[in-house]
Amino acid sequence: MSQRLNRRNFIYGSLGLGLATCTAKPTWAAASSEVQIGCIGVGGKGWSDMEETSAGNQIVAICDVDEERLAKAAEKFPKAKKYTDWRKLLEQTDVDAVTVSIPDHMHAPVTMSALSAGKHTYTQKPLAHSVFEARQLTLAAERHGAITQMGIQHHSNTFFKTAVQLVQGGTIGRVSDVHVWTDRPVGFWEQNKDRATSKPAPDSLHWNNWLGVAPERPYADGYHPFHWRAFWDFGTGALGDMGCHGMDPVISALELGPPTSVTPTGPMPNNETGPAWSILQYEFPGTKWTSKSLPMTWYDGAKLPPRDLFEIPNDQKILENGILFIGDKGQLLVDYFNPPTLLPKGDFADTKIVAAPIDNHYTQWTDAIKGNGKTSCPFSYSGPLTETVLLGNVAVRTGKAIKWDSKNMRCDMASANDLLRREYRDGWKVAGL
Repeated sequence: MSQRLNRRNFIYGSLGLGLATCTAKPTWAAASSEVQIGCIGVGGKGWSDMEETSAGNQIVAICDVDEERLAKAAEKFPKAKKYTDWRKLLEQTDVDAVTVSIPDHMHAPVTMSALSAGKHTYTQKPLAHSVFEARQLTLAAERHGAITQMGIQHHSNTFFKTAVQLVQGGTIGRVSDVHVWTDRPVGFWEQNKDRATSKPAPDSLHWNNWLGVAPERPYADGYHPFHWRAFWDFGTGALGDMGCHGMDPVISALELGPPTSVTPTGPMPNNETGPAWSILQYEFPGTKWTSKSLPMTWYDGAKLPPRDLFEIPNDQKILENGILFIGDKGQLLVDYFNPPTLLPKGDFADTKIVAAPIDNHYTQWTDAIKGNGKTSCPFSYSGPLTETVLLGNVAVRTGKAIKWDSKNMRCDMASANDLLRREYRDGWKVAGL
């Protein structure tokens, strides 16, 4: 298959500068039976993204800054060309589409460069590291006409889809309040800490490429391969990890636009990492599915909604990760891994719940590239979702309530506006970001 744009229409800056500048809209060729995919990040979630998208397609390029992970992927896909620099992978002319499964701080620069290089793109959540980046990726995907998908696989599972059906079917009436919570980072990674002592990077790790656009710093234990999530320079904390999942069915079911304000509660984080926990109240304008303007409260760090909100027996344990819709006819409790529950159970004893069909989030993307159907989380949807999630981190880092003007991309105070975007270090600047 070849959906590559005419390379004469594109001018690339030097790889040393990491620039990709578009001078014309890409021209996508006709679809065929296989998508030729390049995988950027092939360890952890990147491994499963690579395996899932390979079904019925060809993995023709793999890239990872860790040579041990790259070697393992090469054993699985020996015909794929290997790279430790994603900029070089994007120059490979037979790559039609890429998966981007790397630390949060590199999502936007790699994705923007891939779009500019004429590649369809599947990017893991959160779509970006900053609100500004999320907005620019949304615009770029539309401008380039690419088939895009953000990696929030729960969006396509039967449990979240069934919850959306129930809300939009009027089962719990008009929704007046929503609560979303996660146990992250407790038991997964540590936040509210300072930098670890510097040490030499492992021989297998290309540290400068791992840092990418982030401010230069020496390697230390606790960054690669997973605990980078805690650090502001690299990750987006519990919100970035789980907010795109938990807020997704809320925004989808209620057809919410951007919030008007976000109010934080909890300890102020330090300059290095996210806080040990936070509680945030978002306010959204009302929609046809709500009784009025909608408050949505987010809890992380194992904080939970007040127990008396739940119409459940006293001996029932509250989920460690969940979503609670409160409507004027009842409640809907949404679990990630089990069917949603209508509450109180006695009131809905005769209500039949019809389970929504499961979609494969990955083949949905590759099928759409082949001309069959559409993706359910294109950047036109997942970009605004990511903006909403990341506004929570802006509020957390300022420690104050912020008012949000989405049209003009501005908060009501300078300290918050300063956190809407970031500077890329020299040698790693990307056009459009």
